[in-house]
Amino acid sequence: MELKSSKKVDVNRYELEISVSPEDFNKEVENVCKRESKRITVPGFRKGKAPRAFIEKYYGENVFYEDAINHLYPDALDAAIKEAGIELVDEKIDFELIKVGKEDGFQFKVKVTVMPEVEIENYKGIEVNEKEVKFEDKDVEDQLKSIQEKNGRLVTVEDRAAQMGDTTVIDFEGFLDGTPFEGGKGEKFTLELGKNQFVPGFEEQVAGHKVGEEFDINVKFPEEYHAKNLAGKDTVFKIKLHEIKMKELPELDDEFVKDVSEFDTLDEYKKDLENKIREKKENQAKEEMENEMIEKLITLVKAEIPEGLIKSKVRDLVRDFEYRMQAQGLKLADYLKYTNTSMEDLEKDFRPQAESQVKLMLALRKISELENVIPTEEDIEKEYNKISEHYKMELDKVKNIVPIEDVKKDITANKALEIVRENRVVKK
Repeated sequence: MELKSSKKVDVNRYELEISVSPEDFNKEVENVCKRESKRITVPGFRKGKAPRAFIEKYYGENVFYEDAINHLYPDALDAAIKEAGIELVDEKIDFELIKVGKEDGFQFKVKVTVMPEVEIENYKGIEVNEKEVKFEDKDVEDQLKSIQEKNGRLVTVEDRAAQMGDTTVIDFEGFLDGTPFEGGKGEKFTLELGKNQFVPGFEEQVAGHKVGEEFDINVKFPEEYHAKNLAGKDTVFKIKLHEIKMKELPELDDEFVKDVSEFDTLDEYKKDLENKIREKKENQAKEEMENEMIEKLITLVKAEIPEGLIKSKVRDLVRDFEYRMQAQGLKLADYLKYTNTSMEDLEKDFRPQAESQVKLMLALRKISELENVIPTEEDIEKEYNKISEHYKMELDKVKNIVPIEDVKKDITANKALEIVRENRVVKK
């Protein structure tokens, strides 16, 4: 392969002229002939027995050229990109065949979209506001109450009406303008009143009714409801109440503490909860400052970002979302159906996040370049070990799966972010 020329033709667009030598091209044509001639019939010869010269005479000299080009093109392009020192964005490549033949070899041009040129200034000294960490005794009491409720048991209630906080079992069917609507029916559905599982106002209207009662509930769906046919509409639900259960809470004492923790006394448990709550709030404050810093950092990026770069990140985010859905036992197609959402809507929702992530990536790449950040062998080995420990996978297997270039990119990005973090200014 020879890179004959490389030139910038537009913003983030390069044109490469590439040639494959006659020797390499003819060698590949011969390889294609050996593979394909077995399936070719030429008059006067048994199938697969005609010599190359007769095949080319009968079908044309270029009979094997297309397959040879298709085989040579990827490696030739990759080598040319590496030699040109550019990095492609995941976008369509414009291809132009210049000439091809036994004497000329294979010559072609491509126009490609490359990573954008980035400018960034003042990334040192970014100002962030210190986040106040507020702790109150009520935080511990609320946590204890939550733990109590988790360890409570449900007791059937028969002598009173349902109250907020009770767990009920109901049949329901929703009607819009007197007609049942899709997804609005359920039988023996367990509904905890006050958890806001249903449309606002639904659970409050179940409260006050007794077991065996059949009654109607009138609710208005929110204007922003995901099912567009119901958004902002008044509906009627017919309800039958089968069962009411209340939660009986355990006594909050030393015996309870021994059952739910490794501590022996309530005082010890409270102290441990206090320490954990304080630590959690401190970490939240640090995370908020980090997010503020990152938001300000990405505003410093000056670049004309290729649309393909953003679309690629959107696809990544959609794919991650699909994996999370699958982990919950739900297919993406079913999720889109249940929420009356199109793939275009989903991609549109992810676009702002994709744009921010792309800008952050570009910022950190540029900072690592300006600061001459180069991962050491020790850095690389540490990162591989971290991945190995996180996924509980053998180190050699990790190294085979995760390309070293990806590891280097992660390391340089983290080091660049640390430079920004170390030089930020925290305002009291």
